[in-house]
Amino acid sequence: MSKVFDKTKYKSRIIDSLVEKNLRIFSAVCIEGPKWCGKTWTSSYHANSDFFVGDPSGNFSNRMLAETEPYTVLQGDKPRLIDEWQEVPTLWDAVRSFVDESGEKGQIILTGSSTPVSKGILHSGTGRIRNIRMNTMSLYESGDSDGLISLKDLCENKFEPKLLEEAKLERLAYLIVRGGWPGNIDASFDDCAELAIGYMENIAKTDLKKLDRDIDYNEHKAKLILKSLARNESTTVSNQSILRDIVDNDADSISKNTLAKYLNAFDRMFLFNNQEPFSPNIRSSLRVKQMEKRHFSDPAMACAMLKLTPKKMMNDLNTFGFMFEALVERDLSIYAQAMNAKLFHYQDYKGNEIDAVMELDDGNWCAFEIKLGLNKAEEGAENLIKVCNAIVDNGGKEPLLKCVIYGAGNMAYRNANGVYILPLTSLKQ
Repeated sequence: MSKVFDKTKYKSRIIDSLVEKNLRIFSAVCIEGPKWCGKTWTSSYHANSDFFVGDPSGNFSNRMLAETEPYTVLQGDKPRLIDEWQEVPTLWDAVRSFVDESGEKGQIILTGSSTPVSKGILHSGTGRIRNIRMNTMSLYESGDSDGLISLKDLCENKFEPKLLEEAKLERLAYLIVRGGWPGNIDASFDDCAELAIGYMENIAKTDLKKLDRDIDYNEHKAKLILKSLARNESTTVSNQSILRDIVDNDADSISKNTLAKYLNAFDRMFLFNNQEPFSPNIRSSLRVKQMEKRHFSDPAMACAMLKLTPKKMMNDLNTFGFMFEALVERDLSIYAQAMNAKLFHYQDYKGNEIDAVMELDDGNWCAFEIKLGLNKAEEGAENLIKVCNAIVDNGGKEPLLKCVIYGAGNMAYRNANGVYILPLTSLKQ
């Protein structure tokens, strides 16, 4: 039994079924994601013994033991949790060798909030260790979506229209700024931004230096880049545009190589959850753009860099719209993962866009438009139909479903053209 917490008090996460599945298939799993998203709690729930590399007791004796006797720390009741393994990167190879000895499934659960540089890791772990990305909580996991509408059911053509409790803009602004960290779920309206602000300050001031001790990261440059990324949340802005944005807004400059170095470091800390471009299987003149859509792992991170509170966001509906899109796409990425699907976005050179595309494992795909309010939903549905028709006319496959996800409103229905109009606060996987 894990010493971390009482398992009877564990709040279920969507990723649980994925962890259980992969423990049946692989000898080890590595649950990785941003700090404080719940990796340790979830891993402890699935583990029968544990070892915490970063435990400071005994003058960090656990870390010293992991460095000198890695096989010793891997022994215990299975599955055995090794928390924050990246603090001793050689543990990765030790795990690979350890699980090979017996060949049993479900021996080790690793957690990591950053990825170490490749030196010191000799083997990829392919076939033995399965990496699983964990995110902050979706609204359904945090109890802020009633879960009355299942995406899986929609894909199976199961749906009944509903009149729901109305979601208010003020509540949505709070949910965005608060974020999905388990430790911040009960934060008050006035204090909900503080955790994310502290998180991002630590990234620039402390965590970067711990990531690569032989690289001299500059706190000021880190903040400039993070602020620019926040200003460009939910867009396909290029690195070159980020550099221009820094000059325009902060009267400072950063080199191209410096930007790339910092972006790589932030990515290794799981600060991003970018959407790759979706390319329908078409052979036509309809060329598809290949830029990723930029996202922080949680929209609260962007809000923290811009010092946005719920009240400030209510006075800037343009920014509110981008942050709400980020909130929807955070949740969709979590729900997609549970459905063995992947989230993309779509843009072509004729100006057609689809905010989110979920590609299922059978090759079918679902198209999503995102609107802040129900009053704009039908407008979004018209655009969705237009873009999907253009894809089909150019040889692409008809989407399995077309859906507009909105924020403020109280209705879930399917319109005359077959497009679902649904509130985010009623969705689940």
